[in-house]
Amino acid sequence: MGKRVEVKTEMTAEKLYERYRKAKDPVERTHWHMLWQVKEGKSPEEVAELFGYTARWVRSIVQRWNAMGEAGITDHRRELPGAKPLLTAEQQRELAQALQQPPVDGGLWSGPKVAAWMQAKLGREIDPRRGWDYLQRLNYSSRVPRPQHAEADEETQRTFKKTARGSGGHSSGVSPSERVTVEYR
Repeated sequence: MGKRVEVKTEMTAEKLYERYRKAKDPVERTHWHMLWQVKEGKSPEEVAELFGYTARWVRSIVQRWNAMGEAGITDHRRELPGAKPLLTAEQQRELAQALQQPPVDGGLWSGPKVAAWMQAKLGREIDPRRGWDYLQRLNYSSRVPRPQHAEADEETQRTFKKTARGSGGHSSGVSPSERVTVEYR
């Protein structure tokens, strides 16, 4: 049997239950649920078994509650600063200007080409996926021409191309009144 912990609060187990039921944020809701279960007399091991956490995490939540109150059981992930962007605001403006011109090797801008541009600016290896991220961040998309077969005959394709007038507006060329329903028994 592990260490016993106590939820130090004047709130009753019923009040903790009400707070658990009213919580909107899923993380806070789980923390209120843990506090309620511990206040009911369950051990951290029993509570951990219910939630799929470790007994150590349950003890941590109770300790945070005892030390800080409600501020201790909020979802602290929202307060994390996050990663610093690869390109500064000035470098992003430079990239936006570079995207106005064709790439150095010709063709169209793509994620790998933007990543190569970033590598030249930053002087370090950049994953091609980050190039695509920055293309999207600057509201660009890759423009790639539709593939064509090397031996395609344009005249034959024009002959078989569908037109709205020829099909009467229906994709199958048959109006709904002309369709036949087949029943399988």
